[in-house]
Amino acid sequence: MRTDNRRRLLAAGAAGALLVGSVMAAAPASADPGDTGDVTVTVEIEELVEPGVLAMSIAGDSVALTEDGSTLVVRQFVGGLPTVTVTDTRTADEVPSGAAWAVLGSATDFTGADGQEPIGAGHLGWKPRLVDGGDTGLVSEGEEVVTVLDEPTQPGNNVGLTDQELLVSTFDSGAVAGGAYSVDADLFLRTPADVAAGAYTSTLTLSLFE
Repeated sequence: MRTDNRRRLLAAGAAGALLVGSVMAAAPASADPGDTGDVTVTVEIEELVEPGVLAMSIAGDSVALTEDGSTLVVRQFVGGLPTVTVTDTRTADEVPSGAAWAVLGSATDFTGADGQEPIGAGHLGWKPRLVDGGDTGLVSEGEEVVTVLDEPTQPGNNVGLTDQELLVSTFDSGAVAGGAYSVDADLFLRTPADVAAGAYTSTLTLSLFE
């Protein structure tokens, strides 16, 4: 009886060993360490094209007027406006239809450093001069603006630089796009002969509009 039980136990153990062996054989094989794979990534980047701009630059930020051409009645002080350049890097397609640009200038009253009575901006005038207007003939300088002490050379132009007087302009921005245009001006301050002595300062503001 014991012999039969022992045979059954040995047979059961052998079957169990067989079962374990068959499970281990079914496990997947692992990849060999060090295996690699490459993926090539490409992109085509086009050149960035910046839109053109309309801009103004001024060759200097100050001018000193000196006395020249005074009379017994009127004292005159003259100087030159630093060259003003309008640069347009746009293409004609980038310019709005019917657009025109202009540079305008206006001055503040001359204030005295020692409390002198101010000299009104109407005493400052200019005579614009086109330095480089390109080849189109569509860029032109503004008219001369004389002072309140002068007889008008054009109707209503003896007001001085009190209110955005024209320095340079074009009536067709698209036709002159892609160019650079420069202008300067003769400046003249005319005062009564009895003007108080001393240093005076005014600010001449130039603005580009389109």
